[in-house]
Amino acid sequence: MKLKLDENLGLRGKGLLVQAGHDVVTVHEQGLRGASDEALFSICAGERRALITLDRGFGHVLRFPPQQSAGIVVIQHSAPLSGAALLDRLQDFLSLLELNPLDGKLWVVEPGRVRIHVDR
Repeated sequence: MKLKLDENLGLRGKGLLVQAGHDVVTVHEQGLRGASDEALFSICAGERRALITLDRGFGHVLRFPPQQSAGIVVIQHSAPLSGAALLDRLQDFLSLLELNPLDGKLWVVEPGRVRIHVDR
């Protein structure tokens, strides 16, 4: 799967996702730091890359319709998010990804559960 890590994640977790067989790029690697959320959403949609982010704003389905994307993954966390906690959330994401398609959906990954928003 093609994934993009938002700038709020940097390179954290990239190795885990690549090791699981995914094509992963970061906002920083593509020179997109500081891009507006709308621009980032549009770029991800054009590249058919699912966005993984800590930005809860991407959970607003009217502003960022998941069905117009390759998928959006919002990692929920309590501040501060430790590296170990982030890796745990990404592992939860990977486990669910083996059984469920992400394309066109919003996944909110929380400690111990993943909520999936499906357009009706």
